[in-house]
Amino acid sequence: MQQIMSEPPTTITTKDLAYLKDALSWELTAFKKCQHFAQECTSPQISQAIDIAGQMHLRHYQRLLNQVDPKSALRNTNQTNQILQ
Repeated sequence: MQQIMSEPPTTITTKDLAYLKDALSWELTAFKKCQHFAQECTSPQISQAIDIAGQMHLRHYQRLLNQVDPKSALRNTNQTNQILQ
C-alpha cells in the first residue's frame, strides 16, 4: 500500500515540475473557458453553474500555485481578482 504524504516534499524532480506546470495550465485554461462560456450563456441558471465550476478551477489553480511558491500565489491572487472584475 502506498503512503500518503502529509506535506509536499521540499524539493521536486524535473518530472514533478513538468506535471505541476501542466496542471496549472489545465486549471487556468478550464477557469478561462468557464468564465467565457458563463458570459455567453443565455440561461442564468446554466451560467451560474458554469461560473461555479470556473471558481472551482480557480481555487485549484491557486492551491497548486501556493504549493509551488507561496509568495507568487499571493501576488497571483491579487492579479486574479483584477481579472475577475
